[in-house]
Amino acid sequence: MLTRKQMDLLEFIHKRMQKDGVPPSFDEMKEALDLRSKSGIHRLITALEERGFIRRLAHRARAIEIVRLPDSIDAGGFKPRVIEGSRTDPPRDAIAVESANSNSLPIMGKIAAGTPIAAIQDIQNHVTVPDQMMHNQGRHYALEVKGDSMIEAGINEGDVVVIHEQTDADNGDIVVALVEDQEATLKYLRKKGSAIALEAANPAYETRVYRDDQVKVQGKLVGLIRTY
Repeated sequence: MLTRKQMDLLEFIHKRMQKDGVPPSFDEMKEALDLRSKSGIHRLITALEERGFIRRLAHRARAIEIVRLPDSIDAGGFKPRVIEGSRTDPPRDAIAVESANSNSLPIMGKIAAGTPIAAIQDIQNHVTVPDQMMHNQGRHYALEVKGDSMIEAGINEGDVVVIHEQTDADNGDIVVALVEDQEATLKYLRKKGSAIALEAANPAYETRVYRDDQVKVQGKLVGLIRTY
């Protein structure tokens, strides 16, 4: 159970990270919560860390990351719905799924949850997907995850991600991004002015910033399948 001030601080940090991609400063936290000194913020931060809601990273400025959120705060973005998956041999003429009633998606190859890899074009297999995981309209496809840069979003290497094909997305969405028409990667999308940042969910990876004409959104993550 969090106190009102602890909840207010956690929500403020979360919203700022969703908006700007970095946590607020202690001065900004103090002002937002109308506290007289930063020592009060330090106590609240310590309490949140002890309860497992945030983690402080050593030797980094503004080194706070959110580990989890209470149900009363909308996390936004992707919330993994993990199901046990099974793969089937692809029909020879299957290219993409057009209908929400269909439940067989093409696996188009592997997508990097790490540094970008070569763009993916070829259907390699098919995977069975529950109807409720897909949008009612539009095309869907699947990709196998390679790398660990999205691990703190609940996406592990070897998982199969379900992608709704679209060319735009909102800040904070996890997307398939094509970089300079050559490399594809799975990352959080952050847009600011004419710049686009592709942000990992693993502090070991740096956020990469590009001009908006260097990045094309290829789809948005809508589901995840894990085979045990």
